[in-house]
Amino acid sequence: MAATAKPTALDPRDFLAIDALLDDEERAIRDTVRAFVRDRVLPDVGDWFERAVLPRELVKELAALGLFGMHLEGYGLPGASSVAYGLTCMELEAGDAGIRSLVSVQGSLAMFAIWRWGTEEQKQRWLPRMHEGDAIGCFGLTEPDAGSDPGSMRTHAKRDGADWILNGSKMWITNGSIADVAVVWARTDEGKINGFLVERGMHGFEAPEMHHKMSLRASVTSELVLHDVRVPEANRFPEVTSLRGPLACLSEARYGIVWGSVGSGRACFESALDYAKERMVFGKPVAGYQLTQQKLAEMALEINRASLVALHLGRMKDEGTLRPEHVSMGKMGNVRGALEVARSARTILGGNGITLEYPVIRHMNNLESVLTYEGTHEVHTLVVGEALTGENAFR
Repeated sequence: MAATAKPTALDPRDFLAIDALLDDEERAIRDTVRAFVRDRVLPDVGDWFERAVLPRELVKELAALGLFGMHLEGYGLPGASSVAYGLTCMELEAGDAGIRSLVSVQGSLAMFAIWRWGTEEQKQRWLPRMHEGDAIGCFGLTEPDAGSDPGSMRTHAKRDGADWILNGSKMWITNGSIADVAVVWARTDEGKINGFLVERGMHGFEAPEMHHKMSLRASVTSELVLHDVRVPEANRFPEVTSLRGPLACLSEARYGIVWGSVGSGRACFESALDYAKERMVFGKPVAGYQLTQQKLAEMALEINRASLVALHLGRMKDEGTLRPEHVSMGKMGNVRGALEVARSARTILGGNGITLEYPVIRHMNNLESVLTYEGTHEVHTLVVGEALTGENAFR
């Protein structure tokens, strides 16, 4: 009788062979970004997190890879697929959510807003420079009293001859203090929501950096303060006068979060898996105990599930069938799952899990921000709930 062939060992880092679902170009882009994160981010990101700094030279290095606005077309932009952009977000956040946020806010909020709503002159002026990293952008929607309810915004724009006068403040603005241009949304006297390009150096415009964060520390987070800032009509988005403008931008950015959270969760899982194989307790590796294997199996299940969700949404986006409700489901599921993975990984590492020598506590802290920014878990739950029932539970 012929000997039974031994089953091929499964790759614990690609348990469901999801890599085989990607094409050559997608894998090449992913591997390029993964190598950059491995060589340029991972050796020092723990120190950046501890010191709460984002090295400014990273901006030009990320731009050199063509990552800013990579999924947009025209104006010298690469026009990469949505899946390729998602894979990029995944690999960047496997390094740190702060690095992914830098790229996401630049490309999917500031650049996308200009690309989608801007005039031809605005596009020609800003998009090539932002793609090359010669100009940094930020996106000002959230306010101290208007986070998940942007319709309650108080930032005001009043017409004054050929200009507009802006007053108000925005909070929790990634890239704000280093931005050359801020996309600021404000309410007019007529109650309309208009978007404006507020430039660094405009009188009355300040962007103080926010400190004392315990999350997204390797990221610039700022307040935007506008006191009688005079903005020319040429800096206004002319065709959008409702919340449809900023909400379209947010859906674009949330799509990147669906992928990015997979990266942070994967980094925690891989750290826990390696540690469990090496850490000896009572004469055998921690990985040899049933409770640890249960944790690792459930973590692997979550990472693979989240990866498939992200990839499916990416294919839908490339086909033009993706809806905002789909993105909401992806964000609420993938971010919550990644946070659960991070917390479980922390327990496997024991005391080592709270040190920056390992990536887990850093990712776990970052995910606490990702859970609530660009729409809280509760808000996305209600978005999905309305899509399922046809009933609006927001009010």
